[in-house]
Amino acid sequence: MQALSRRLTQQQSLNSPSSISSLKLINPLSHHYSGADRPRYESTLATRGVGHLVRKGTGGRSSVSGIVATVFGATGFLGRYVVQQLAKMGSQVLVPFRGSEDSPRHLKLMGDLGQIVPMKYNPRDENSIKAVMAKSNVVLNLIGREYETRNYSFEEVNHSMAEQLATIAKEHGGIMRFIQVSCLGASSSAPSRFLRAKAAAEESVLKAFPEATILRPAVMIGTEDRIMNPWAHFAKKYGFIPLFGDGSTKIQPVYVVDVAAGIVSALKDDGTSIGKIYELGGPEIYTVHELAEILYDMIREWPSYLKVPFPIAKAIATPREILLNKVPFPLPTPEIFNLDQILALTQDTVVSENALTFNDLGIAPHKLKGYPVEYLISYRKGGPQFGSTVSERFSPDSFT
Repeated sequence: MQALSRRLTQQQSLNSPSSISSLKLINPLSHHYSGADRPRYESTLATRGVGHLVRKGTGGRSSVSGIVATVFGATGFLGRYVVQQLAKMGSQVLVPFRGSEDSPRHLKLMGDLGQIVPMKYNPRDENSIKAVMAKSNVVLNLIGREYETRNYSFEEVNHSMAEQLATIAKEHGGIMRFIQVSCLGASSSAPSRFLRAKAAAEESVLKAFPEATILRPAVMIGTEDRIMNPWAHFAKKYGFIPLFGDGSTKIQPVYVVDVAAGIVSALKDDGTSIGKIYELGGPEIYTVHELAEILYDMIREWPSYLKVPFPIAKAIATPREILLNKVPFPLPTPEIFNLDQILALTQDTVVSENALTFNDLGIAPHKLKGYPVEYLISYRKGGPQFGSTVSERFSPDSFT
């Protein structure tokens, strides 16, 4: 009888108006994303980094970092490294994907059970975007494409989608950090449409979400990269690498793991990176010719180049752009002869003199020679140990 009376008393106290109002204060995040009719309350979270979030555990992948991150573009080149960095510190990562169920499968292994959550979405459906963002407190936009297709233009993928994500994240009310990954050299006056679209995206993101952090990585090098791999494929198939212009364009390639570390470092700080733009380039500047020399040295073959003047390179790459929306079938993905990338190579792309860099994020980037390009040994025609070493790369005629 005493237990029954206590239960009745508790039930009456829970039904009292004061108790109901206190419960509403505890959980003010009911919103239309979850199906409620009334609008969501604005967040009372301070605009700062996520360093203050409650953490549990020793800091490994089985811990709880307090970060629930929605990573758009997680199935891409940079995305897998960002997901790994987030997961190994115990964050929950929501992975929006639009293709096959197999697209995010490799990412699930990077975190503890239930920490990597693939979620199918449609980038052109606003409600779909809100659904994958509903439970997160951090949003990262890694979406980007350096060539156009029949379905997606430069402007839509690199600009419009970024603007839409920032707008929805701001309306969400509970998003503490928004990180936009742009590209080094992004400018409204750049010769490349890709770079101009990225510059427009930066402006739109900061307008919609002023607390956002913009990161501009240089050309990224890594196992799945889109510069050394196409070169190596071309060299193995045709026996040479085409150098646009005379190969003297300067670039500042960066190891993809360092870029992922920079993203997580900006995310974990106390808010010092909020509203700022960082340019992430490697510690060394190379010409395109020097970067090709590194490739040949790693695959242990004698260098062979064909210098292609820019007007001829543009003429070779232009037909795809003209026919893209005029033929009833999809055209092949451009690799070496990508018109937009050829235009981008007409000017140097290096970190600005007064820009915020890796140093401001507390990271020392790797030098390119060595481990970051070791994946190229898979292109050695006789196996990893085949071919001449550096000491053997001398012509016999030099000894006579």
